[in-house]
Amino acid sequence: MESKFYLYCLADIALIATSLIYGVKLLKKRNYLLGIEWLVTTFSATNLLINALTGGHIFLSLSLFCDAFSRGFGVPVITIAGMMAVTHRYKPSIAADVTYVVGALAGTVIVWSADFMVEPKPYFYLATWSLFSVYLVYVVKRLLSVGEKLNAASVILALAFTQTIASIYDFYPIPGDDDHMTFYIFALLAWSYLSVSLYYAYCALERAQEKKPNLNRAYTLSGLERHR
Repeated sequence: MESKFYLYCLADIALIATSLIYGVKLLKKRNYLLGIEWLVTTFSATNLLINALTGGHIFLSLSLFCDAFSRGFGVPVITIAGMMAVTHRYKPSIAADVTYVVGALAGTVIVWSADFMVEPKPYFYLATWSLFSVYLVYVVKRLLSVGEKLNAASVILALAFTQTIASIYDFYPIPGDDDHMTFYIFALLAWSYLSVSLYYAYCALERAQEKKPNLNRAYTLSGLERHR
């Protein structure tokens, strides 16, 4: 086998590991939307690896469906809603979480199977990921506002990496990459890095959010002391 194949498998294993580890961490933080999306990525990457090792087409189909879920709705809708817990203090109920996931699944089925989506599908995926990138710009702004320069730089790198992948995914094949393996090596690494970067950005904004009420309380107590 070519060395490219081993790099492909290693990149896939990296995505499986990072999405699983940080997906479980997010579930422990009770952010079920982000945790579920990360674990959907784990499931997709696992099936992709099994397909690479066995050639089973069913595993490739499962992976591609999960990929469609994440590109169309999991990242641009579910991930944004999950990140809004630390950017907008938005904490949906369990019922709302279920609605997000079921709605995303229904939307994926339509995009995946409807004849009228065959031609616009690539543009739909590019548009939805681009909207997610716009939201990441806001995340960077929030990180900078709380002094998290390193995490902000990390998110900028993740944004640039994943937006590049999204922009060439269905439009610009790499010359000589007939089996698309080189592209997927970069794509898998990009998504792996995104799963790590967003987790630490989430934690940084969560810490800043927890400090703010304490600061407000300190200012209030200080004001009371001055009036005594």
